[in-house]
Amino acid sequence: MKKAHLFLVLISGSILAQEYRYDYRFFTNSLMKDSFYYSKVSFSENAFVKNEKSKLLVDHSQFNSPGNSLLLDYKNSPDGKWEASIEYEDVRGKDFFTQPNYITFWIKSENIESNILPSVKIQKTDGSFSKTVNFKLSKRGKWENVLIDVSSFDSSIKNNPKSVKAIVFSQPEKTLSSDNKIWLDDISLIESKEKKNITETPKISSAKGFMKHVDLKWNQINDKNIQYVKIYRSENGKNFKPVGIQDVYINRFADFTNEIGKKYSYKISFLDKLFNESKLSEIVSSETKNMSDEELMTMVQEASFNYYWDGAESASGLSKENTNGRQNMIATGASGFGIMALIAGTERGFISRKESAERFTKIVNFLEKANKYHGAVAHFIDGKTGKTEAFFGKKDNGADLVETSFLVQGLLAAHQYFNKDNSEEKNIRTKIDKFWKGIEWSWFRQTPDSKYLYWHWSPDQAWTINHKLIGWNETMVTYLMAIASPTHSVPASMYYSGWASQEKVAQDYRKDWGNSNEGEFYKNGNTYYGIKLDVGVNKGGPLFFAHYSFMGFDPHKITDRYTNYFKNNQNIAKINYLYCVENPKKQKGYGKDGWGLTASDGPNGYNPDEPVEREDTGKLTPTGAIASFPYTPTESMAVLKNFYLNYGDFLWGEYGFRDSFDLNNNWCSPIFMGLNQAPMTVMIENHRTGLIWNLFMSHPDIKSGIEKLEKEK
Repeated sequence: MKKAHLFLVLISGSILAQEYRYDYRFFTNSLMKDSFYYSKVSFSENAFVKNEKSKLLVDHSQFNSPGNSLLLDYKNSPDGKWEASIEYEDVRGKDFFTQPNYITFWIKSENIESNILPSVKIQKTDGSFSKTVNFKLSKRGKWENVLIDVSSFDSSIKNNPKSVKAIVFSQPEKTLSSDNKIWLDDISLIESKEKKNITETPKISSAKGFMKHVDLKWNQINDKNIQYVKIYRSENGKNFKPVGIQDVYINRFADFTNEIGKKYSYKISFLDKLFNESKLSEIVSSETKNMSDEELMTMVQEASFNYYWDGAESASGLSKENTNGRQNMIATGASGFGIMALIAGTERGFISRKESAERFTKIVNFLEKANKYHGAVAHFIDGKTGKTEAFFGKKDNGADLVETSFLVQGLLAAHQYFNKDNSEEKNIRTKIDKFWKGIEWSWFRQTPDSKYLYWHWSPDQAWTINHKLIGWNETMVTYLMAIASPTHSVPASMYYSGWASQEKVAQDYRKDWGNSNEGEFYKNGNTYYGIKLDVGVNKGGPLFFAHYSFMGFDPHKITDRYTNYFKNNQNIAKINYLYCVENPKKQKGYGKDGWGLTASDGPNGYNPDEPVEREDTGKLTPTGAIASFPYTPTESMAVLKNFYLNYGDFLWGEYGFRDSFDLNNNWCSPIFMGLNQAPMTVMIENHRTGLIWNLFMSHPDIKSGIEKLEKEK
């Protein structure tokens, strides 16, 4: 649930030695038009900066790197002053950086006189400011690169780039009344100003047209001197213009042209950190086309599948927590979801069964060597070594039973899928079986007479977190798995004594996180928008409660004393939908084709939005509605089409829909999250064919577990 807020981030020396190091970037491109969310403008007296709600404007007609820049349209005044801050966007898991020796930015100015050009300084996270530095330009109306040694501002930045909050441009100290326009692009802290030799040759391996975009792909790049891939597009095969750049560690790009039925040609080049460019690749072409609803569903499935295919951590073959974060760290729960997405993608023909089996061989071999704690694994694991990463803090350095449950949900579906009588698929089944049977679910009761399972265990701090698993939330799967275990099972009665507990401690738990008495006894019974909710706190909670435990477990086949879970999940989705249609907070974008409140990235960090006003932050999360396809197919399709057709120019990227967006704040998440991409692929497939549900529910141990639960009703 809100687990991410329980811990402080711990950065260990061993991780520092091996994780990918980023340059500390303030601006490359804005996903959104009009204004840049991570900026702030202020002015007084006769000084002025053109702005939108105190944010800098974004200009798509001018740029150093495609496709936009920041416009600083200002008026200097001796009796006033102005400032424009470009703030660092803190991305989840982006923790390791190169040592910064220089501030670099690209600038184009209509006037280059020194008493008209702005000064620049650094704002630190403690609120203090560095010394102010002036710079010179030599080319009026041309893009120039400015490089300034960080020691000119504050030498301490070299050892701690994360102490920098913003780069601040301001009115020069001695100025006359004057107007000027400058454009700013590619602002970052970098290690070196030396030109790097690029040795690899750019080559596009495929170009595939969809309804309003073309998906480009190239081979993984190994040259460490390359920072970006630059994409050029032509509508006639002759005249090419730059349309975007991509980070070097991502080997695909979605060019959202917004046009249907047009042919496009493409070239790419490589850039170093100072934007020195390699030669261009050969031309490839593709064409956009009209697509049916069925084809659009497949398109979304394939794009999200790619996150777990070529976007996976390379050594383990498993899922990263999110893009643009830690490159070596895998998230075990997201990996379980990704395993199910890989199976769906194999059946859809995105990859061959041979390719799939090779990936699963890599996965099971990795899991065999990974750190285990009474058979369970940690939330986060280093993909290169199999060692636990305490990403959520030093207390979270051991077993995570819930994440293990999510992982096993995927593995057991894979066990049933790879059923061929050959050595490779036999090996996959054998190693999955060993992993499954080695998990000591009963040990996680903490004491033999405990009524509850516990979420975490630390090898050096034991049960220090002491988090009982109590529903309604995303953790039902853990009790179902523990009951189904053939080797270390718990009594089926624990489903009612723990998960659906009526004890005061369970009532208080539900009231505490829900801030409500509704659903404190597990069962709810209230009616919302004319829909009776059998089980759930408030109006059912964020939508991932109806997804995470039910990607493998078929909710049609789970009925307890209180409800059938397909019916209950369907009602949760409908209530979420109707809340967004009512839209009591008048959020932008909400409505019949804009709904799906759930946990996701947000402009103020991760938050599990739900259909109650106090937990409605105004962001929409594509996976919320799209992973609800089995429950609300008509309403989910409306969201899919609206988000792609009307918001795709900022919301659609290399792995499909970005994590979330907030039209109230003109903000879109820059990341794709492992926990949120796979549910779209998997639950669309369950809606279409029931594939993952049928595979998982066919496992004999799962059948046995459901039978045990039935006897407790």
